[in-house]
Amino acid sequence: MAGFRALAREVRNPRNTIALRRTCLRKCLERFAPYGHRATWRHLCARAGLDPDDRAPDPARLLTALAELEEAREVWLAYEAEFAGRRRIEKHGGVRQPSAVDDWHRNTWGGCDIVPCASPDHQPELRLAEVLRRVIRAMESHPGHACPVCGQDRIEWRTDLERCPLQGPVCTDCGIVVPVSVLTPAALSAARRRALAGRFATV
Repeated sequence: MAGFRALAREVRNPRNTIALRRTCLRKCLERFAPYGHRATWRHLCARAGLDPDDRAPDPARLLTALAELEEAREVWLAYEAEFAGRRRIEKHGGVRQPSAVDDWHRNTWGGCDIVPCASPDHQPELRLAEVLRRVIRAMESHPGHACPVCGQDRIEWRTDLERCPLQGPVCTDCGIVVPVSVLTPAALSAARRRALAGRFATV
């Protein structure tokens, strides 16, 4: 099975048909898809000006989408290397108890669903790399009251998510499932109250 870099080379290869190059870009998302496969594809298409269903897209736009994906992957690989180094030092020092960052990292190992989106049609407008940087900073800081990506506090607890996690706080502005550990207990309580208020309002 081809890895991410080999697939990226095929996307860039002008000797390949445009259909094959598009297919290889989609396969890249099987190796690295921060929002989940469908949401990451929709995001890349929107940013690069691609029609998600176009089987013969403009090659330049494909390369634009690939460049954004590669940039985000470099951010993630750097974080994983730093994380692995830190854990080695901690274990050498006798720290075996996993932290909230450890739990988050374990669930995102490999680079898929790092920052899942509640809907494939609603993602942050920022570049993928910047979204990852903001979430990583939030994971390594004290919990806050707002979304680490867009900074808004309009967060609602959802119990109907289609992928792991099956429930959690969702930013109603940028659409990400916010890692629980980056929010204060007060912010999580407010998210649950907001969800309850919304349900009663529809009754």
